[in-house]
Amino acid sequence: METAIRCLGDPERDIRTKRGKVGRRVPSSRKRNVVGILVDAVDYEGAMDLIFRAAREKRGAAVSALAVHGVMTGVLDREQKFRLNHFDLLVPDGQPVRWVLNWLYRAQLSDRVYGPNLTLKVCARATAEGQSIYLYGGSPEILSAFTKSLEQRFPGIRIAGAEPSKFRRLTPKEKTALARRIVSSGASITLVGLGCPRQETFAYEFREALSMPILAVGAAFPFLAGLIPQAPLWMQNRGLEWLFRLTSEPRRLWRRYLYLNPTYLFLVVMQACRLLRFPTDGVSPIGEQLFG
Repeated sequence: METAIRCLGDPERDIRTKRGKVGRRVPSSRKRNVVGILVDAVDYEGAMDLIFRAAREKRGAAVSALAVHGVMTGVLDREQKFRLNHFDLLVPDGQPVRWVLNWLYRAQLSDRVYGPNLTLKVCARATAEGQSIYLYGGSPEILSAFTKSLEQRFPGIRIAGAEPSKFRRLTPKEKTALARRIVSSGASITLVGLGCPRQETFAYEFREALSMPILAVGAAFPFLAGLIPQAPLWMQNRGLEWLFRLTSEPRRLWRRYLYLNPTYLFLVVMQACRLLRFPTDGVSPIGEQLFG
């Protein structure tokens, strides 16, 4: 795979700058085209800087940690591509995404930005700086266990509020009410765990209403709550986390991994060898999905 990817000539030709739906330009100097999705070539430090700068400035910022599955949701859905490519920050959660950034763009990233670890780092820094967080998503059981886990890990952490998912779409009035509750709680950062791609859609649609960074961290909720086991570190480092999760939840995940992973690999090789073009425009969504 690496040999095929190295036949790419000038990777910088794929870097694009897109304008958000309210006319605010999304920074793109570090964004790289990975099969049509603009992923940021950043490490934990770079991600944390953007998140806490937005929190201090009370500025809306949509952030997500993307593995292969997240990237492919945008590849297969042009409206989702538009949403993702208007995010303020898409970090390489999966090792295969980091590897492609390094191979195609010489990003020299020594590690991925793993969603659960990013969540812990954000909570640690928020505790140290006295900034509060809001938790949204998951079942009541997951949310309760996640909250207790954070309070045990970070004594003094300020959790401004926590709401489980409604597992349905919100009405426009419910969206307004939810945004009002989060803002009035005094939170500086919102963590969202609705699962991919619902949580990314949530972050995109709530960014301007909340005026704070919204982190779509998905599996971090049950992982850090201790309700779902994480892959051993050696499997994570070798890009085999998908295999661990597949064997843990085969009936739910087999389509995701056995179809999307080979498709991602094929498309990366096509991009590397310039056999296919991967535009980043997408299609602007007609309406809001209002996943809640």
